[in-house]
Amino acid sequence: MILRLQTTKIGKIRFASHRDIAKVWERSLRRAEIPLVYSEGFSPRPKIAFGLALPTGAESVCEYLDFHLDDQKYETSNISSLPEVLTRILPEGIAITGMVKMQSKYISLQQSVTSTVWSIEVKENIEYVNKWVKTVLDSEELVIERTRKGKQVVDDIRPYIRDVKSEENTLLGRTTIQTELSTQPRSLRPSEFLAAAEPNLTMVRLRRLKQFIDTEDDQIDPLDLGDSLNFDLELCSP
Repeated sequence: MILRLQTTKIGKIRFASHRDIAKVWERSLRRAEIPLVYSEGFSPRPKIAFGLALPTGAESVCEYLDFHLDDQKYETSNISSLPEVLTRILPEGIAITGMVKMQSKYISLQQSVTSTVWSIEVKENIEYVNKWVKTVLDSEELVIERTRKGKQVVDDIRPYIRDVKSEENTLLGRTTIQTELSTQPRSLRPSEFLAAAEPNLTMVRLRRLKQFIDTEDDQIDPLDLGDSLNFDLELCSP
C-alpha cells in the first residue's frame, strides 16, 4: 500500500535541510514501528519519496511525501491512527494535515506538481513593492542569470510567473507578496523571482502555501489523486 501524507514545516524546524528532514522521517517511521517496503539490492532503503525540496529556512503548510507500507505486517484497521502516532514522535513544527491512499501506478510528486504558491515577506514598503509588481506583470520578458547544473545560464523567467499580488500588514508594518510560480519544465525559485525586476526585493521570510497539479480543466491538490482515509485531524495537532 502506498500512502501520501501532507505535512507542515513551521517554526525552528524550518532551518533543517531537505536531507535532514528525510532522515527525520526515516527515523520517525522506524520509531513508530511502521513496517515499510524496502528496495532490493546490496543496500536496501525504505521506499519513501519526497516532493519538491523546500529552501532551507522557509516554512510550509503543504509538504508531501509518499511511502510504501507493508500492509501484510500492518493491520488495515490501524491505518487511520497512523497520523496520530507519527505526530507524537515527529519534531515540533511537523504535523500531519492530510493522508490518502495512492494507486499502485501514479506519477511521482517531483514530476506531477506543476506550480507552487508562496508567501514572501519583503523588507521594502508597500508603495515600492506595488511598483515592482506592476513592472513584473506588465513585462513580456524578464531575463535573469541563474545557475543550472553548476553553470551560469540566461533565462526568460516571465513564463514561470503565473500570478503576483501584494498586501500590507499595517499592524506589523510589513509587506507581503503572494505569488504562484511554475515548477515545470523546471522550478523558478522565490529568490530568483525577487530578482525578476530591478532593483531586486529583499526577502525577510518565506512560506509555501500550496502545491498544484495542472489537469485539462483545473488545478488540483496532490491529495486529490488519492483515496480518502478517515482520521482525526485534531489528534494530529502539535
